[in-house]
Amino acid sequence: MNSNHTERFRSGETIFKEGESGTKMYVVKEGEVELSVHGKVIAELGTGSILGEMVLLDRKPRSATARAKTRCELFSIDQNQFLALVRQNPSFSLDIMRVLADRLRSMDEKV
Repeated sequence: MNSNHTERFRSGETIFKEGESGTKMYVVKEGEVELSVHGKVIAELGTGSILGEMVLLDRKPRSATARAKTRCELFSIDQNQFLALVRQNPSFSLDIMRVLADRLRSMDEKV
């Protein structure tokens, strides 16, 4: 991934908010990110984790809020880059599906 697409966030800074529109997903390069839904923390993500992928799949508003738990560096991936990754590396699609399945199972366990 190109370093031109690296974004930095301070500890406590909001990366994106639940309900807002979005145009990119992220991969955690460094640091920790907290995901919350309706103000309740549902996941803590570290290096190598992805977030915000749903917006590129369904183009609907964000389903969660992402906040930098520590100072973070994230790679951002827009729609065109996402589609290129899917075409060039089909296993990338499986990785995305696994993340979605894991999060769905995790949410089921919490409910």
